[in-house]
Amino acid sequence: MHVPDGFINAPVSAAAGVVAAGAVAAGLRGARRELDERTAPLAGLVAAFIFAVQMLNFPVAAGTSGHLLGGALAAILVGPWTGVLCIAVVLLMQGILFADGGLTALGVNITVMGVVTVVVAYALFRGLVLLLPRTRRSVTVASFAAALVSVPAAAAVFTLIYAIGGTTDVPVSKVLTAMVGVHVLIGVGEAVITMLTVGAVVAVRPDLVYGARGLTAPLKLRVDGELVDAAPAAAPAAGGSPKKLWIGGVVTALVLAGFVSFYASASPDGLEKVAADQGIDKNVEEHAAADSPLADYGVKGIEAPRLSGGLAGAIGVGATLAVGTGAFWVVRRRKTAALEA
Repeated sequence: MHVPDGFINAPVSAAAGVVAAGAVAAGLRGARRELDERTAPLAGLVAAFIFAVQMLNFPVAAGTSGHLLGGALAAILVGPWTGVLCIAVVLLMQGILFADGGLTALGVNITVMGVVTVVVAYALFRGLVLLLPRTRRSVTVASFAAALVSVPAAAAVFTLIYAIGGTTDVPVSKVLTAMVGVHVLIGVGEAVITMLTVGAVVAVRPDLVYGARGLTAPLKLRVDGELVDAAPAAAPAAGGSPKKLWIGGVVTALVLAGFVSFYASASPDGLEKVAADQGIDKNVEEHAAADSPLADYGVKGIEAPRLSGGLAGAIGVGATLAVGTGAFWVVRRRKTAALEA
């Protein structure tokens, strides 16, 4: 659902940019409360993993594909404030390095793909977790439902933005019907990917999943005839270290982006298909980074498609991981400095 330059006029794009900037600023403040010494390194990994999985377009209908948006996944794994920052980092890397998603439309994309998906998904997720039994299965079920709803919600908000600032004269009702219809199908794929990923991490290290915090009741000890909470262990006995999880995640992201992405669907994604069918892409502009050596997820100068795409994907994972990890490390350091002041 990467909106290119030219779909939305300049004033509305600027307004969306202000909204996105405010959301990122709020995310930087909120992430200080969410991140600790264990989870801060994982936040960069989440951004890199989402970048990799977004390269895996899956077919959803005849001639149409979809890909992960990632807002629900990021919010559940590392928290909603940090989740917004993860998606913003991914979109920034895609726009600058790969000419994917317009630069003047960056605010629109962060608002739609980051803010809307995170807010809708996490609100629904928290509501379901409170209603369902306090089990790991409940976390995975809630993640499925939250991700499923977040995608058509983002499509509806894009349609609202188009209604206000679209550069073509196409009936909004047609755009809304087409966008929500196809993105309900994409939402199913998003839900499956989110559920499987959250379930896998919860099974290994539930203490590192933000949405699963408080899932397990604290151990009780009897002291002088009274039950008191035992001090939490440094790490669960059955789980591996965060370092092992981090390494495994990086390897998985590199494999997905560098190898599996070659087999992704080549069909246009939901927004591209709707734009072509409804005619809202008439005023699309050439991307400002169209001459990037990594534009269109390939390395210029390398003729072999498999090698070119795989290398571009690996570079993207590395760049997103570096930028994301660096940003979250700075946020964590500022939190530590504030506590010591």
